[in-house]
Amino acid sequence: MSPLRLGYGTNGLTDLRLEDALHLLAGLGYDGVGLTLDHMHLDPLAPDLAARTRRVARQLHRSGLAVTVETGARYVLDPRRKHGPSLLDDDPDARWTRVRLLIRSVRVAADLGAHAVHCFSGVRPAGLDEETAFKRLADALGPVLDAAEETGVPLAIEPEPGHLLATLADFHRLRADLGDPGPLGLTLDIGHCQCLEPLPPADCVRAAAPWLRHVQIEDMRRGVHEHLPFGDGEIDFPPVLGALSEAGYRGLTVVELPRHSHAGPELAAQSLRFLRNGGTG
Repeated sequence: MSPLRLGYGTNGLTDLRLEDALHLLAGLGYDGVGLTLDHMHLDPLAPDLAARTRRVARQLHRSGLAVTVETGARYVLDPRRKHGPSLLDDDPDARWTRVRLLIRSVRVAADLGAHAVHCFSGVRPAGLDEETAFKRLADALGPVLDAAEETGVPLAIEPEPGHLLATLADFHRLRADLGDPGPLGLTLDIGHCQCLEPLPPADCVRAAAPWLRHVQIEDMRRGVHEHLPFGDGEIDFPPVLGALSEAGYRGLTVVELPRHSHAGPELAAQSLRFLRNGGTG
């Protein structure tokens, strides 16, 4: 059984400067960080991205932190539309805006030495049939997967409740549509498994193991997409952590609490204790 490499997401530390957030996580003893590219943390649209990325890479190296690049910033592209534009937008220019961001994120990830880049599909626009939506998604991801292959950084797409790609079955449909490309992997969110997958979360881990490139973890309740601190939901964590370890997963397992930044430092400490204790408190 492999020991898990634990991280914490910067989308749960948005009240801290990035430098302070990384210092906090290293000091607590985390193995890595899920770095969301956003206006407060390594803004992917601000000038001098290459120089800023080099500074972050140096701090990660000094701190001994591994990194996954996450692309779930809510308003980084559109200040009025959450997660807009998406890979599914009706406007092809809008879709290309998201594609460009993902390609840029892949290159940032390569410069940081990240082990994966996370992304998601987006919500299907009203009136767009499912078959056309999946084709649109596959077409949009093509250039991103090219960049992932060029840099050697896998793209890990996340099934997200309410999105076109919402379940593990949807991931496998996309994988087949794309011809099972090598750079395409999976981000598995353990809370999302509890929320809507037919299998228990530990069984989801086992089913997803061959494609796992990134794992997000938090507590959640069945049928309610709300990221909760450990112990506030319904997940039985020891079997989940055991399944990840037994699978030999060596990427980061990142705590994902994006609505709890007001208590980020405290929750980061509590979460690490919980996970290091095997998910028993």
